[in-house]
Amino acid sequence: MRPVSPVLFLTLLAVNAGNILPGAAEVENRGQKVWAREGSSALLPCYLSPRKHGKSRKHLSGRTSVLWKRHGASAPQELHVVLEVEYTGLRKTALPMRPRVSVLDSALRNGNFSLCINPVRSDDVGLYEAQVAYNTEILSCQVELGVVTVTLSPPLPVVENEPLLLSCNSSHQASLVETCWFHNGRPVLISGAFCSSHGALYILRPTVSDSGSWHCQLRYADNEIISATYNLQILGFDGPTNPVVYAAAGSAADLPCTLNYLPSASGIRVVKAHWSHFAGGHLQNWSILQNQSSRNFPLHLPVVGPGDAGRYCCAVTVGNKMLSRDMTLAVITVTPRIQGPVSEGSHLLLTCSLTNPQGHEYFQWKHLSSASAEKKLTVATSHNLKDSRVRTGPTLEIPQVSQKDVGIWECSVYGPEGRLGAVEYGLQITGAQVSGPPTIFSGQVTFGLMLTLFFLLMVCILALGLQKRARLPASFPALERIVAVTVPKEMEESQKETIQQTEC
Repeated sequence: MRPVSPVLFLTLLAVNAGNILPGAAEVENRGQKVWAREGSSALLPCYLSPRKHGKSRKHLSGRTSVLWKRHGASAPQELHVVLEVEYTGLRKTALPMRPRVSVLDSALRNGNFSLCINPVRSDDVGLYEAQVAYNTEILSCQVELGVVTVTLSPPLPVVENEPLLLSCNSSHQASLVETCWFHNGRPVLISGAFCSSHGALYILRPTVSDSGSWHCQLRYADNEIISATYNLQILGFDGPTNPVVYAAAGSAADLPCTLNYLPSASGIRVVKAHWSHFAGGHLQNWSILQNQSSRNFPLHLPVVGPGDAGRYCCAVTVGNKMLSRDMTLAVITVTPRIQGPVSEGSHLLLTCSLTNPQGHEYFQWKHLSSASAEKKLTVATSHNLKDSRVRTGPTLEIPQVSQKDVGIWECSVYGPEGRLGAVEYGLQITGAQVSGPPTIFSGQVTFGLMLTLFFLLMVCILALGLQKRARLPASFPALERIVAVTVPKEMEESQKETIQQTEC
């Protein structure tokens, strides 16, 4: 394979009034050809040879002008003006090519008179000639422009899952022998996803991964090899093909619908999104207002439950084309076996369930400890669980509920890609009191102790009275009456026996 360079060196003919100038030896007249893809830019090179005119470049800033002409397609001898730049800086451009052709002023002063055409059209094919006049010299060069055309069917924008046809042709007159396609530098293998017919490439169900650089290589019977590169953008959605959104029951959920690039980049101004969900025998619909400056059209559900789970569809209309994506909302719930308040010491069973499981999920229970401000996660261990070996699974069993189990229990759903979602369950025990330091006196103990102290006090008073009576027998009856009044009835009989013994 012989590569074709987009910029080719030209040797200029030094001519003065139609004659070769003296000293202009080793001048070659070699025709050059430049290939450009339709819609891209082309540079037709024309510049002074540094070897021949290096010393005279300092004089190019003076009276220098350039005239580009194009040979007629039907009559090659006819020349049509393309662009003229006079030494005064005045520019004259042919009306059909006025906005698309140019030369750089800074390049002119450096001896570069190349013509730039942007964008190239298929009818720009032909032979171009430049005449450069500076000081007393007139130089000329010829460049032939060939155009390679890469076409898409249907036209832009290209949306995913819509069959696409890529074709590649050129203005070369020889017979086409072979067409090869490359995607991001790798040869395209004809398989179930790609078909080839007469040099055209069919992509049956294009996806976003098919975006990128597509390169076609044309080989002709005269061994001419021509190639072109096309940067293909396929409009689709970001993320996986069938996304699943996991949300806890009672929480909010946001379903994503994001395009991989702004449709306005392809000139599309009208974009609308529509959501639908079939649940309970009814079709629910949501419409997203047209948004030209965004590629995001999410659906926000403030509160979700098991009835909101299922399949959702986001359909985006871009111009006259529509692309859609299905996704699943999976809701995580916790169901306790005990309905209502949970008492201390009871047997509790919590079951974590998931609607619309995909088959690869697994569950893990964690106790959110309230002891630390950061709510440090502690995996549920066997301090109160039935089986210490079971740390994962949809069911959490607590044989006897105690104060250690009070708080938030979290059930997390995991998959191969990591944590998918979680739901929380708050465990509270009915009739539970906040435990504090043990008290020395309870109500019953306090009452008994006071009664004992009162009894001891009465005994002391009685003993004191008996001592006084022994010293003063005359006053003893009065003391007896005082003791009889103050001593409780249950002690009256024992007191009388003591008095009788004293009298004896």
